[in-house]
Amino acid sequence: MVIRKETNEKKKKYDEKLCRLLDEYSQILIVAADNVGSTQMQSIRKGLRGDSIVLMGKNTMMKRSIRLHAEATNNDAIRNLLPLLVGNVGLIFTKGDLKEVREEIAKYKVGAPARVGLVAPIDVVVPPGNTGLDPSQTSFFQVLNIPTKINKGTVEIITPVELIRKGEKVGSSEAALLSKLGIRPFSYGLVVLSAYDSGSVFSPEVLDLTEDDLLQKFASGVTMVASLSLAISYPTIAAAPHMFVNSYKNALSLAVASEYSFPQAEKVKEFLKDPSKFAVAAVAAAAPSSSGAAQQDKEEKHEEAKEEQEESDEDLVAGLFD
Repeated sequence: MVIRKETNEKKKKYDEKLCRLLDEYSQILIVAADNVGSTQMQSIRKGLRGDSIVLMGKNTMMKRSIRLHAEATNNDAIRNLLPLLVGNVGLIFTKGDLKEVREEIAKYKVGAPARVGLVAPIDVVVPPGNTGLDPSQTSFFQVLNIPTKINKGTVEIITPVELIRKGEKVGSSEAALLSKLGIRPFSYGLVVLSAYDSGSVFSPEVLDLTEDDLLQKFASGVTMVASLSLAISYPTIAAAPHMFVNSYKNALSLAVASEYSFPQAEKVKEFLKDPSKFAVAAVAAAAPSSSGAAQQDKEEKHEEAKEEQEESDEDLVAGLFD
């Protein structure tokens, strides 16, 4: 009875803590904690201390507390966390920047050896080179079909070998060989699976988006809306400038082809009646620029002559003291 009472007391305290954190924090990272040791977890807690809190626990307890708290506070947004609590996961409550918190978590990854029966999270490639093992150890390499040669009394691997593929289980021979070579191919730490922010749940890849990426996607969306609007002749803000320009072009074409006219079309009609005015306008526009260039060239020559005069004066003064 005493043990059961203590267990109930612990569950109550855990429930109160989780509910308090749900009220205080609007941002949560859902992380996987597979193969993360207690010492490593303690280091992560210390590194995040200040604006973030790591909370681990049984999924059933967390789900129960979240459901009860959602009913008590009428906050249905936190129910979005329920489908995410699958497997060996924990919650990181934070008031800081989610991307910075994820980067801080990544600093605490720890290298680990390849243990027998473990599912490889990455491909394991043994690099070529001297292994430092004596020739009696060649049996390991022969079993795994790794090409080797004896060089200066030690075994040397000739070519890189893909020993284990991602998703495969580590065998006893692979584990023994990696151990002899001193290779710790895997690294473990908290892995961010999802991010929660004020009721919205999104993939951690979203945290890598920059302002330039968002502007590019927004511009692409505006372009698509404008194209669709123009295709179906439906007015939108994105398509309005193009519609106005196209309408002006149509009205101008109609005015040029008929007797109808409006103020903006008069000048175009005038030019079309007397094309020589195009050449006059071009010459008039080019004249100021050419005169400006001539004036600039004149000023540059004047400056050069002035500099030459100053240099000759300096030489004359210097010659008096020779």
